[in-house]
Amino acid sequence: MDKNMHDRLVTSKERLNEIDELLLVPEVSGDMNKFRELSKERSKLAPIVEKFDEYTYASQNKEDALVMSNDSDPEISSMGKEEFKKYEEEVVKIEEELKILLIPTDPNDGKDIIFEIKGAVGGDEANIFAGDLFRMYIKYCDSKKWSYKIIDESPCGVGGYSYIQFVVSGDDAYSHLKFESGVHRVQRVPRTEANGRIHTSTATVVVMPKIEVNEINIRTEDLRVDRYRSQGAGGQNVNKTESAVRITHLPTGIVVSCQTEKSQIQNHEICMQMLASKLAQLEEEKKEKDEAQYRSKIGSGDRNEKIRTYNYPQNRVTDHRIGFTIQQLDRVMEGDLDSIVDALINYDQQQKIAGNASK
Repeated sequence: MDKNMHDRLVTSKERLNEIDELLLVPEVSGDMNKFRELSKERSKLAPIVEKFDEYTYASQNKEDALVMSNDSDPEISSMGKEEFKKYEEEVVKIEEELKILLIPTDPNDGKDIIFEIKGAVGGDEANIFAGDLFRMYIKYCDSKKWSYKIIDESPCGVGGYSYIQFVVSGDDAYSHLKFESGVHRVQRVPRTEANGRIHTSTATVVVMPKIEVNEINIRTEDLRVDRYRSQGAGGQNVNKTESAVRITHLPTGIVVSCQTEKSQIQNHEICMQMLASKLAQLEEEKKEKDEAQYRSKIGSGDRNEKIRTYNYPQNRVTDHRIGFTIQQLDRVMEGDLDSIVDALINYDQQQKIAGNASK
């Protein structure tokens, strides 16, 4: 282990001990805000320190085994060599785990997600594919016990959606799905293709952390609010009143809308929350460009970037960012995304480890 990493771990352990002492002080335990802040910091440090203790224990055992391996007694020496190999492998394994734990956490990882999926190039087939992607993500959410709620949608007569927006709520949802933003490409024979030719179509996916309105400064004078009748099916009550809301943020041109709630007030609140999320994302993108901060290849979130191809004739899915391919398209479209998600997370972690090592 290099000195920089060791020093960071020692500092983390010292800070954890300091926090434990502070939490016992009456002035701190009686201040709920301070107590909550320290408890949150402790929950982040505890796994790191625990793993560091494992590393220290394994390292000491490794040193003891080395002494045994040099013993004049052949039996003790042989035993020492076996123990040394065992603990040497364990030390390497724990060190790699520590590198991952030391990666700065994304402050948005614990937040809910706002998903936007749009049919792009390919006409009806693109919209059908957008619907397929929506169902794929919903099945994945179901497998993780995450909940979802449709906020706005524009279904198509041929099936699928030209546009659909929904919110996903659940532990670690954003950390698993934040790399899905980009252009998704499908290669298959469309339902409407009479000659059996393979067509290529695309849909765009945008994933944003859900930001609360009070986290962003939004001026009322910068907004244009339009109210209109919801476009629900079947002539229900939702169609008879102007409950749907569309808000345009004039300085940026960002437009958000919601028509899923019967109450205009509720639709307005949801629109404001979506606007806050979009403005926060826009600000973060500007900040990263201005400061030229490290961004992993898969974390760029470029909406024009072709990130993945779904090839139906070959039952193949390829993520172009990391060169990952599996011949399990049928399972992926049923929501079995774990292998792709795990590969993306692992790649991102390795990129960040390499970035930390070069600093």
